[in-house]
Amino acid sequence: MKQLMTGNEAIARGAYEAGLVFASAYPGTPSTEILENLGALYKDELYAEWAPNEKVAMESAAGASIAGVRALAAMKHVGVNVAADPLFTMVYTGVTGGLVLVSADDPGMHSSQNEQDNRNYATASRILMLEPSDSGEAREYAKMAFELSERFNTPVMLRVTTRLCHSKGIVEPGEREERPHIPYKKQITKYVATPANAKVLRRQLEERLRDMEEYSNETALNRAEYNGEEIGVISAGVAYQYAKEVFGPEASYLKIGMSYPMPMKLVKEFAGRVKKLYVVEEMDPYMENQIRRAGISCIGKELIPAFGELDTDVVRKAVFGTETECLTSEKEAVARPPAMCAGCPHRGFFYVLSKKKNVMITGDIGCYTLGAAPPLGALDTTICMGASISGAHGAARAFGKAGADTRVVAVIGDSTFFHSGVTSLMNVAYNGSNAVSVILDNRITGMTGHQENPGTGFTLMGDPAPEVDIPALCRALGIKGENIHTVNPLDLGETDRALDEALLKDEPSVIIAKWPCALKRFTREDRENFDLSPKKCSIDQEKCRKCRLCSKTGCPAIYSGETVEINRASCTGCGVCRQVCPFDAITLEQEAGK
Repeated sequence: MKQLMTGNEAIARGAYEAGLVFASAYPGTPSTEILENLGALYKDELYAEWAPNEKVAMESAAGASIAGVRALAAMKHVGVNVAADPLFTMVYTGVTGGLVLVSADDPGMHSSQNEQDNRNYATASRILMLEPSDSGEAREYAKMAFELSERFNTPVMLRVTTRLCHSKGIVEPGEREERPHIPYKKQITKYVATPANAKVLRRQLEERLRDMEEYSNETALNRAEYNGEEIGVISAGVAYQYAKEVFGPEASYLKIGMSYPMPMKLVKEFAGRVKKLYVVEEMDPYMENQIRRAGISCIGKELIPAFGELDTDVVRKAVFGTETECLTSEKEAVARPPAMCAGCPHRGFFYVLSKKKNVMITGDIGCYTLGAAPPLGALDTTICMGASISGAHGAARAFGKAGADTRVVAVIGDSTFFHSGVTSLMNVAYNGSNAVSVILDNRITGMTGHQENPGTGFTLMGDPAPEVDIPALCRALGIKGENIHTVNPLDLGETDRALDEALLKDEPSVIIAKWPCALKRFTREDRENFDLSPKKCSIDQEKCRKCRLCSKTGCPAIYSGETVEINRASCTGCGVCRQVCPFDAITLEQEAGK
């Protein structure tokens, strides 16, 4: 029976049908739903887990492959940077059971700090790469990726993008094909990558590459669609869909589904049969550069934008200079910028931190990055996962050497701390800077949609798990016990005192701001450890002087016109605004009957 599926759902389905046994990932938009679907829909036949970071996910999947089963690691594009260390070597060693890496790129940076094109990883690491263009192909290619991995003794990268991950298309699911476990045997020369062994593996890799390129020129994954001789278009992934719509049925197309190694023999044959050749691809001129190096003339990035997400309007305007007619109201539509939610525990902390003078605030990747937005403006840097604490250490040392009295506060979320902040804090303790590290523990992985992590007490598949004791971990890393404070970030006075005490110290200190995300589905443990009873705030208009200090907290439940009001439907009763009001005009009410 045909079904509508997102690309991520289809990838999960294809991997399941291929006989996948082990899957690991760190959640990151736009890849998150792949593991969520595997863990929720297919947990009776396979094992799926959240890893602390992408390197661990890739290494775990590699271990499962070596042990003789089909394995998958999924991550967003920047996650491949973290996983690159094991990836490059696994391409040398090859696989036992099929091994697939899903790289979900984010053209247009919808929820990412950069817009890298991970097709370049295929060239750099020499990994076979597939690029589906719709949900149906996402299922098919995911399934085929395991076959190709075992056929060519190589990991396979399945490269997708945001638009394919989250848009829906027609998928015709098949049945799962159970794969026999490949008995384990020692293969020291294959899997122990010492220089002596790796030199042999490097030569073998070149032989595999020749075989893969020959296959690339023959496979139906790369197909020519001849319609006319005037215009030919080479495209891959979701950009192929845009090209088909823009150039229409009169043009001929070379659809690239296996884009590394590129099928250059097929490309030359196609180019020889059309008068004008276009290359339509998102982001980098990955295919275009290879085509030009082969001596083939083509039109590419001189017209097609080299950054930002493509769509049919962008391609049409770039190639033909025409735009699609649309309503004026659509052009003038205003998108609401993201903001921390009403009741977000991070808001109280950032409000207090924003009042501190002569402080540099290094941030990280997560909901709390929004602390940089007005009216709080309480963040100075965001680079990558874990960089807040590492960067704070470097800045603190730099200020000290320069004789400046500027202090540095690092802000990192609980999941991000587990991802790559632990070693950063170890560095602070080991090298003894006076950076203040703040771990915002909202009891869940927030921004990517509430996934479990090592601090929540549950696994991806819902099983109880050990919960990391963050204060104990900080002590084990070398932070003195008296320099570790756990606070309720919604209590502004408690938070303020903890920050002041930490900023007075000339040695490493840690503040753990601990309160559940306002949108979290509260567990029994949450309700036992925190006062999560329903509350609402309201403004006494007779006491209110319209100073609007409450709106300086940035809470979206507070709005002002002639009067200042609180939207009761949005308010969670966190009480931050009540603590800020100098006229006691805001009251906190327990909701009756709940």
